[in-house]
Amino acid sequence: MRAILEHIEATTQLSWTLHVRQGSHFRFAWHFHPEFELTLITRGSGTRFVGDCVEEYGPGDLTLIGPEMPHTYQSIPGHGRHEAIVVQFRRDFLGRDFFDRPEFARVASLLERSARGLSFPSYAVEPGEFGALPPPERTLALLDALVRLSRCAEARPLAGDQYIPSLNGSTRDRIDAIVRLLNEEYAGPVTLEAVARAVHMAPASVSRLFRRTTGATITGYLNMLRVNAACRLLRETDRRISAIAADCGYPNLSNFNRRFRELKGMSPREYRARWQCARR
Repeated sequence: MRAILEHIEATTQLSWTLHVRQGSHFRFAWHFHPEFELTLITRGSGTRFVGDCVEEYGPGDLTLIGPEMPHTYQSIPGHGRHEAIVVQFRRDFLGRDFFDRPEFARVASLLERSARGLSFPSYAVEPGEFGALPPPERTLALLDALVRLSRCAEARPLAGDQYIPSLNGSTRDRIDAIVRLLNEEYAGPVTLEAVARAVHMAPASVSRLFRRTTGATITGYLNMLRVNAACRLLRETDRRISAIAADCGYPNLSNFNRRFRELKGMSPREYRARWQCARR
């Protein structure tokens, strides 16, 4: 599947867009666009993909994703309604040189850093409040939100610093096809040979292409998908850890424990215990 170029039009009253995305689920649809995108998840949970970053999301998840960065949200089936507040704007929506002025140096830096995608604590801004304002005040509220985000010390980059989006030609198509295949097949045995066949390349060549383009190995990306899926099951069920491991693509429990600790800094048992303790 290709990362789809999404066309976004400003309204007649605003030079940027704000909309509420709602539905029974968010499907995997890797896409990119020339706008910055500020997204707050208000209902539902699932997996967020930004470049080579694969993480869980839930209510309160707040991100700013820069132009041309492939991204998508895939919700967990059967978890009720899903909702997100989405703000999209171009760098020049207030004028070509607006953010080059010295008083907005922090905002300019924020926009540059968002090229990798940035995650913020949910309390950093409240984009849901914008919709109740008239257009002039709504735009001032967006500018205020960007200023506040630029001062947030807890901003965290998402995609790796080696990730370089490849959005043109056959390379883009192949990377998109690999990501889609891994996302759909992670629970089963996924071999490098199967990935290579899917994009009509030799195994060694597809491995080099993925690493060069995303900054991650195919195995590393696959482990992120599997461990994040296991985290959800550890939180939401009381099933045995060995059964969860098998369902997430790890028939060998020792291997699962090792990979889980590498990515989460703790064992699956510790992760479940901490989550249960936090809910009390």
